[in-house]
Amino acid sequence: MTTPSGPLPTRSQPVARALVAAGIPGRIRRLAESARTAAEAADALGCEVGAIANSLVFISDDVPVMVLTSGRHRVDTAELATRWGRGELRRATAEQVRQATGQAIGGVAPVGHPNLLPTVVDRALADYPRIWAAAGTPHTVFPTTADELVRLTGGRLLPVVGSVL
Repeated sequence: MTTPSGPLPTRSQPVARALVAAGIPGRIRRLAESARTAAEAADALGCEVGAIANSLVFISDDVPVMVLTSGRHRVDTAELATRWGRGELRRATAEQVRQATGQAIGGVAPVGHPNLLPTVVDRALADYPRIWAAAGTPHTVFPTTADELVRLTGGRLLPVVGSVL
């Protein structure tokens, strides 16, 4: 598997396979600059920070779960847990993130994990015709839409009730 700039990093290959299997047309793009944060990704891609889908891992009811939130939001964990019908959401540690996804914080993709995680996709991502998500490393991303993310992850489209950054 390759990008125009060469072979995909090892951590991006399961992401690429998941995209192909789901029929998602966007190709993984390798960035020269780091996209570890939503602001860095938006700068590197020349888009609004809200068009960046942050992949955040939380622990709820002793299970890792994923929240794909717009880069313009902070997750209100109490309200989201209630809306989602889950127990308390607490931020996963770096080790818990790596165990659940096989990826490191700053490059966590919505897919390509050892197991499918229960997922919420921030309704605010639907405000953008094209959004960008990490593809397994801080230097790889792929274009998608909120609807594709819901389909790709088997997730639910819900407001994350964040405050605008």
